[in-house]
Amino acid sequence: MTSTRPLHLAAELAPGSGRAEPGPDTAARTVALARLAEAAALDFVTHDDSFARPGLDALAVLARVAPETRSVGLVPTVTTTHTEPFHVQAAVATLDWVSRGRAGWRIEVSPTGAEARLFGRRPAPPTTELWQEAGEVAEVSRKLWDSWEDDAEIRDVVTGRFVDRRKLHHVNFQGATFSVKGPSIVPRPPQGNPVTVVDATRPAARDTAAHHADVVLVRASSAEEAAGLRAELHRAARAHGRDPGRLRVLLSLTVDLDAYEGGPGALAELIAGWHGGGAVDGFHLVPAVPARDLERFTAVTVPRLVERGLFRVAYAGADGDGGAGAPTLRDHLGLARPVSQYATTGARP
Repeated sequence: MTSTRPLHLAAELAPGSGRAEPGPDTAARTVALARLAEAAALDFVTHDDSFARPGLDALAVLARVAPETRSVGLVPTVTTTHTEPFHVQAAVATLDWVSRGRAGWRIEVSPTGAEARLFGRRPAPPTTELWQEAGEVAEVSRKLWDSWEDDAEIRDVVTGRFVDRRKLHHVNFQGATFSVKGPSIVPRPPQGNPVTVVDATRPAARDTAAHHADVVLVRASSAEEAAGLRAELHRAARAHGRDPGRLRVLLSLTVDLDAYEGGPGALAELIAGWHGGGAVDGFHLVPAVPARDLERFTAVTVPRLVERGLFRVAYAGADGDGGAGAPTLRDHLGLARPVSQYATTGARP
């Protein structure tokens, strides 16, 4: 029986998963790849990053891509270890503003001693503790994004009032390794909360993913294994009081479309089969050679999925200029814009 669930597609842009040295053409190259993904109406693109290797800051790179694109979602990897949660959330919120509601962030941790020595603040804790900390960063980020109610900005030139202080909220968050008072220095993002993505390939990350992620990336060698991981994540999300129907599970798949059997056409068959059988909600393509493999994926694989009626021809509701009526990343993923938790409770600072 073929699934009628929407198929979600995403792609990685960083060369060699972020391991290559940046070159003078980095910005132009990344913009060109993002535009390829956008022309094929992919849900979002990711850009890997790590303190463990040289390269440009992924968040800054996608901030550069934002004005050069109109609809595709932009999801940089953001490390929550050795960074300040307040500044991290402000940067992600700013990306959501400059992209007009197309931002997400892929949470990552830094588990090695070499990375810890770059900062000199503390030794590297066990990975399990780092993912617990990452979950707290995700939690406080949502609180800070909500700390401005949607109508907190007044911008009254006559009176000189920019904001209604009654609609700003102190979050007063105390975590195991940090505390944040708030409110944020950035108004509430266009999406309310930018989309949170967690790679749950490692078991240590799975509880954080089930508790905090909107999109979870997994790796599996069979449809049965993928379906088992999806069911596991759904059970864990339910245990955290979440609706599993609001969780999107994507298979992260490294592909070399120049060297395995069948090429882009066979990839379309695999995607259709695994998605149709309910194993995953979509696929996150990690190209062996982005410029080559992403072009083949968008030129051959995606059109075959469109022909089958499995994927969109264009972004729903796109107005063509990236303005206020343009779709957000949450729209692409079928996720509702959350209401501010402080507006809902009527809390006042």
